[in-house]
Amino acid sequence: MSERATDGAVVLAASPAAASGLPHVLAATAYDGILLAGFGGPEGQDDVIPFLRNVTRGRGIPDERLEEVAHHYRHFGGISPINAQNRALKAAIEVELAARGIDLPVYWGNRNWAPFLEDAVQDAAAAGDSTLLAIATSAYSSYSSCRQYREDFARVLDATGLESTVTIDKVRQFFDHPGFVHAFTEGVTAAVRDLVADGIAPGRIRVLFSTHSIPTSDAQRSGPRDRDFGPGGAYAAQHEAVAGVIMAEVARAVPEAAVTEWELVYQSRSGPPTQPWLEPDVCDVIGELPARGVDAVVIVPLGFVSDHMEVLWDLDTEAMEAAEKAGIRAVRTPTPGIDPAFVRGLVDLVVERRDATAVEERPHLTELGPWFDVCRPACCENVRAGFRPAVSGLAP
Repeated sequence: MSERATDGAVVLAASPAAASGLPHVLAATAYDGILLAGFGGPEGQDDVIPFLRNVTRGRGIPDERLEEVAHHYRHFGGISPINAQNRALKAAIEVELAARGIDLPVYWGNRNWAPFLEDAVQDAAAAGDSTLLAIATSAYSSYSSCRQYREDFARVLDATGLESTVTIDKVRQFFDHPGFVHAFTEGVTAAVRDLVADGIAPGRIRVLFSTHSIPTSDAQRSGPRDRDFGPGGAYAAQHEAVAGVIMAEVARAVPEAAVTEWELVYQSRSGPPTQPWLEPDVCDVIGELPARGVDAVVIVPLGFVSDHMEVLWDLDTEAMEAAEKAGIRAVRTPTPGIDPAFVRGLVDLVVERRDATAVEERPHLTELGPWFDVCRPACCENVRAGFRPAVSGLAP
């Protein structure tokens, strides 16, 4: 991983330290504020279809089709938990910042529902906070979990006319940061220990690490182009690496669980049947477990920072129903949410960028990390849309 600047580097709307194009910044930056960037979600029945229109903008999907997806939200009163979770996360970050004596305001904006990123960036600019460091509520590398956020930052700066006034850097992808991984490790360890204590043999327990499925073409283009991450790209490789770390810790905490098998599964597919998406599906795998001699399954929402709608519906509802139908016991472990270790980890990432912490001193739990501060050229391309302007990375 070279730390040389790229000749002719173009990093849009970047601080001077990030504008060099170095993979990891080498100069400290005096940030004015933190931009907490979320996906957004409806907060009432009347919000559901307008929200889904925003999510699918540009794809020409009629409302009748959107209503097929809307029933997940309708089931919960039209309310996604994600906004409440981000309010709680924002408050927790503010408390942690204050405890450390770090005077940085936190501006929260969403890509798809109020409060929107446009509002957050304009609020920051109006307050005189023009050098922002973004934290996206997504830990892994792919178009939808990283580059799309970076494109939205660029779009917002252009739409608000602030592209020459406000700079937006972004903390590195934190999939293997100890603060993010902590809650998953604790949850899987507790689940396996409890199942063993209830008399279930460790060899008859299966751990399923679940994450959002994405189009195979997007997965293959996730991460930088100069490295082969395997058929699922950096997206799948990052999940696999973190799951391996978690299971190694589980085996240390519960030695008899060293024989417990695990695998990476996917959920929440939304594309047409003709388009290949990452597989296998979590419910399909659960249905096959009895034939493999499995009596209990531990479902780990590894791809999510908090209990999103995909967790409440696809895992807590559909996956649990699949386990009941299969006649096996099922446990779903927690997401990081506002776990103190996770919140501390996010603030650690802010300090890391503020102080330009040396790469060798940056905490990471897999050989893939620490990930880049400045995304590499052509990283996480969306093959259907091509390369739109994006901040926090080298063009394109």
